[in-house]
Amino acid sequence: MSIGITEEHRALAASVRGFAERHVAARGMEHEPFRAALAAQGLLGLHLPEEHGGQGGGLVELAVALEALGRHCTPGSHLPTVLASALVARSGSAHDLLAPLASGALTAAVALPGGARAASPDAAVLDAPSPAAGTRAAAGAAGSEGHDGAGRFLTALGSPGADLVVLPLPDGRWAALDRSDCATAPLEGVDPTRPLAAVAARAVPDGRVLDGVTAELVGSLSAVLLGAEACGVAAWAVATAADHAKVREQFGRPIGQFQGVKHRCAAMLVALEQARAAVWDAARALDAGTGPARAGTVPPSPAAGSGSGGDAPGGRSGETALAVAAAGVLAADAAVRCTADAIQVLGGIGYTYEHDAHLYYRRALSLRALSGDPGAWAERAAALATGGARRTAEPDLPEEAEAFRQEIRTAVASLAAEDPLTRLARFASEGWLMPYLPRPWGRAASPLEQVVIRQEFRAAGVRRPNLGIAAWAVPSIVRYGTPEQRERFLPKTFTTELKWCQLFSEPGAGSDLASLSTKAVRVEGGWSLSGQKIWTSLAQYADWGICLARTDPDAPKHEGITYFLVGMSSPGVTVRPLKEINGDEIFNEVFLDDVFVPDELVVGEVGQGWRVARDTLSHERVALGDSWGPGSQHTDMVELIGRLGGPAALRPAAVEQAGRLWAEGQAISALGLRVTLSQLAGGDSGTASSVRKLLGMRHAQAVSEFCWSLDPASRHWNRMVLATRAFTIGGGTTEIQLNIIGERALGLPRDP
Repeated sequence: MSIGITEEHRALAASVRGFAERHVAARGMEHEPFRAALAAQGLLGLHLPEEHGGQGGGLVELAVALEALGRHCTPGSHLPTVLASALVARSGSAHDLLAPLASGALTAAVALPGGARAASPDAAVLDAPSPAAGTRAAAGAAGSEGHDGAGRFLTALGSPGADLVVLPLPDGRWAALDRSDCATAPLEGVDPTRPLAAVAARAVPDGRVLDGVTAELVGSLSAVLLGAEACGVAAWAVATAADHAKVREQFGRPIGQFQGVKHRCAAMLVALEQARAAVWDAARALDAGTGPARAGTVPPSPAAGSGSGGDAPGGRSGETALAVAAAGVLAADAAVRCTADAIQVLGGIGYTYEHDAHLYYRRALSLRALSGDPGAWAERAAALATGGARRTAEPDLPEEAEAFRQEIRTAVASLAAEDPLTRLARFASEGWLMPYLPRPWGRAASPLEQVVIRQEFRAAGVRRPNLGIAAWAVPSIVRYGTPEQRERFLPKTFTTELKWCQLFSEPGAGSDLASLSTKAVRVEGGWSLSGQKIWTSLAQYADWGICLARTDPDAPKHEGITYFLVGMSSPGVTVRPLKEINGDEIFNEVFLDDVFVPDELVVGEVGQGWRVARDTLSHERVALGDSWGPGSQHTDMVELIGRLGGPAALRPAAVEQAGRLWAEGQAISALGLRVTLSQLAGGDSGTASSVRKLLGMRHAQAVSEFCWSLDPASRHWNRMVLATRAFTIGGGTTEIQLNIIGERALGLPRDP
């Protein structure tokens, strides 16, 4: 994926990448032809209204373009220029500046609230004209030593020679000033391809104060736009590291085949996808005009130097501020991590000046310094979340959804009025439990219909039963089973009369499931199964099990396996519960001693069970990805903090940690929304589902550990800190998930 997930956004990203490949030389500073080319492509006004020379897009479109440009570490002033025009466009004044900014006639520099203060520059370079007639001196400025009112110059992203400077005035207002009305000087930064300046106002002409622009707005827009470029920088790092790992050989094989390298590259992609989701979500929120885009609706952010002070607002403004805070926590950090890891994968060549890796690492460090301390953004997220702000993750549905919404709403209302047993029977007979299945088992619901069904059931407060393991088995029976199997098992499964377990894992075949040794020998009328299964959830309560056994020991590893339905009360089946570290008995050992399974209980073709099992496992991953485990979400963490007395009752380090966990959880929700929207558009979600599953399981563990540290006497969190250890093992270990991401998403060589 990229930040953009619609067909139009993907086309925009491809176009901008093509443009950058033709025009950008990362080692040289920006020159006039490049700026003219940017303007000619409409990239400087992509987000501006058409009446001001723009393309009529929004921040999401601008973020898509900035990510694509970031992949090429584009030099010069385009980022501060589009940031300046975004600020002017959202102000109530100075709109006469928009057309020249969009056309490239003006370049801009912007003082960023999240950036470090500049050291006092050499006074010799602060030579600027005295205020001209018709202007007034900036209040609080000390004569020719223009500053921010505290004797310090502000750090601005952009050249000291920029035509326009957007900066705060000592009274808290913001202005867009001509260079002649400012004191400016160059600053040395870690990124040689993009200049920084020390800036201060000398005079403020009438009409140049940006009405409604606040430090909150500047910090929010800069977090999103710098975060979008950070995603592009990280994307370059991921691709460069993976490409190198495919061809660089050591010890007789490509280094990408070594799990240490493969997992590092996969983890880079995971960090990138999480950052993309956060930036995308924040851009959408700001485009909706629900928060900092409207001045004065939320208190200043930590990026503006206010710490975590101020009451965290609820409502839609708080929702947007929360989305922005998540981007501030995750995006620039991801770029630093990915570029540092890319240098590690590249080895010695990555540390030399001859390779571009150092330029991307420098850019990532600069973006993180300028967009604001991620720790401060985390404190902001914690303050907002504990104050009641929430970010919803609901898709904006097309108009055709309304064509069938009323029908679904009417049906759900009718279900809600039924007694529980009648309702359960209707769930089964009307296909509401797994509506994506074909009729009569489901409703043959399209992705759009599935979303509406979920929304209407939730709105009505009608809960559908959790089918457990059956939710993984049923689709395989529907797809590969015989009509007799479907009629025998599915109706009673949907009414929860039949409970299922999964007889896949073995002591010697856990993640390497195809190495199973349970054998099935042909006997009269069917098969005799012998072997041992382990980690079988709830087997002691199950009526039936889906079981893999090897029917042809001479066939290749993934062949000669058959998929059986095994009655758990059959002679020869022995179940022994395993006590887990938290005292529960969910997992079991299951021993199969010459268990007879008739031919009519073989699902699919004999010897082709691996194909059926892969279908089952794909449903398992979706199911696990949709839930991070009960009591292990970021919302549960905030509820606990509230019961303990709020952020004031926590150590400062704990507040920051809570904010980081909230940002991660919110990004995981945004990833889920991106998967849904991709499916609604008929597209492929790419690696997002695997990434979300991996992040969700680790996140559940981190939340449980953190909450237990806050309240170690809690019986609930004592249980959860132990229970969640299984989350990164069951359903595919973290290491296997990283292998899948590295091999399938990045094309790294498979393990020997």
